[in-house]
Amino acid sequence: MTSSVSAASADASARRSAPGLSLLLQHTADAVRAVLQGRSLAEGLPEVPAALRPGVQALTFHALRHLGLARALVSHLADRSPEPAVQALLIVAVSLLVAPADGVRYAPHTVVNQAVEAARQHRRLQRQAGFINACLRRLLREQTDLMAEVAHDPQARHHHPAWWVERVRRDHPQDWESVLQASQQPGPMTLRVNRRRIDRSAYARRLSEAGMASLPTGDDGLVLAQPCAVEGLPGWSEGLVSVQDAAAQMAAGLLLDGQDWGPQHRVLDACAAPGGKTAHLLERADAQVLALDADAARARRIDDTLQRLGLQDRAEVKVADAADTAAWWDGRPFDAILLDAPCTASGIVRRHPDVRWLRRESDVAALAVQQRRLLDALWPLLKPGGRLLYATCSVFRAEGEDQMQAFVARHTDARRQPSAGHLLPGAGRPAGQFNDNPPGGHDGFFYARLDKPAA
Repeated sequence: MTSSVSAASADASARRSAPGLSLLLQHTADAVRAVLQGRSLAEGLPEVPAALRPGVQALTFHALRHLGLARALVSHLADRSPEPAVQALLIVAVSLLVAPADGVRYAPHTVVNQAVEAARQHRRLQRQAGFINACLRRLLREQTDLMAEVAHDPQARHHHPAWWVERVRRDHPQDWESVLQASQQPGPMTLRVNRRRIDRSAYARRLSEAGMASLPTGDDGLVLAQPCAVEGLPGWSEGLVSVQDAAAQMAAGLLLDGQDWGPQHRVLDACAAPGGKTAHLLERADAQVLALDADAARARRIDDTLQRLGLQDRAEVKVADAADTAAWWDGRPFDAILLDAPCTASGIVRRHPDVRWLRRESDVAALAVQQRRLLDALWPLLKPGGRLLYATCSVFRAEGEDQMQAFVARHTDARRQPSAGHLLPGAGRPAGQFNDNPPGGHDGFFYARLDKPAA
């Protein structure tokens, strides 16, 4: 009797929330369709009404994390290829039916009914409501057989494009499955405490007093047990803390390690937007920092970041292509250079699940050429005795280890120092002393430090 009452209550609750779900499904389908047409979520989600945005983001992330499986199933459910808007709505509904969303489990009939209602409410999809209903009800009847039919499809099994799966398998033969699995899990909310404003242990106490549990990671980080809106963080507006993944927080320490940095030292952050690593450098050192970014809008985000942290007077921000040194360099060499180079972002797909579907295999080689251009342009700007830290948020060797081996072969005056190398996402296996796996792990990254011998 108790279980029947509980089931009835849960079903009644689902029915009460049904109208809201159909609206969420409409907007989620629009977001998924935009990604399939090459538009990032960073562009599309801000257009969703603010009241709906959290729910739409959660459902969109879920659908994109299971897009390979959902798209394969849709291709088996439909005798003809659906138009893009219908396909997107089917993908969203199928993802909810075969892979329960984090923290929310909708009854199967609720998903079907609300997907059909979403079609009926959509001017362009009204005539397709019956088709959508038939497809989803067939999935409920034949799910076991249909899942078996798509099991051989690498995109369906691993939730990434086939070329991506093969590249990760080739680059990390011992860890490729764990890399792909880690990319399916939402990343934890990791904070970086502004050591110029407050001690980490003191800030952890403030979190505790606000009912937020945390654990330390790295030199300045705290991992929250539960994520929250940044406005709810104690001292956010006063610049006490920033949000930055544990892997990204390694950059400042790797670049500054073992030296007393003062105002006489010049540091270049070559591709600096949105400014997290620039700010971390300024929080840890008294050096002069020049932050560059080629995109004016993104460069303004550096200014905003520094302003909130009270660091706006301690760095110069310029809009410039770092590789076009003739356009911005004043001829004075740098003591240190941080090159967080443009890359595929293959290491941060757990936070940006659209990336895997937006990228094309040809992008890897094209970005590797851009990374090589930046490295070759910036190396002459480093003074003898200086150091350059090369970083990418990528797990692909072409953007990491292969890039470094080729650079050292071209530049015989470059000396590689012990560094992190490829940091695999989640609880991967970073090298040696960098085996610091915070709760929930870290993003995928690559780091290599190059020193230029003193004259």
